[in-house]
Amino acid sequence: MELGMIGLGRMGASMVLRLQRAGHHCVVYDMSPKAVEAAAKQGATGTGSLEEFVKTLQKPRAVWLMVPAGVVDETLQKLTPLLEGDDVVIDGGNSYYHDDIRRAGELKEKGIHYVDAGTSGGVWGADRGY
Repeated sequence: MELGMIGLGRMGASMVLRLQRAGHHCVVYDMSPKAVEAAAKQGATGTGSLEEFVKTLQKPRAVWLMVPAGVVDETLQKLTPLLEGDDVVIDGGNSYYHDDIRRAGELKEKGIHYVDAGTSGGVWGADRGY
């Protein structure tokens, strides 16, 4: 399976590591080139922009957002125009559920699927799971 991960903080980077260990392929993007480089050293495909990130993923794309709740809308504003129908966006952060309902409706109009999947597990998730 291939998954795109946007956000390589403690949890996002740990999730990529765990997925890679399980035989999945990850395409990654983060505002920090160092975070992308670190994930690439562990087998992920690193990208330097959202445009490159989306072009690198196989269709239909599965994009996991592991960014702070306060920047989900900003990230989606930049990401959505690059996506196509049947792509899937998964918000793994701790967004307010009313925001997720709104986002799902907005993306549905474009044929893009939206999944709210709040994730916990902390920094130990890479070893113990989420």
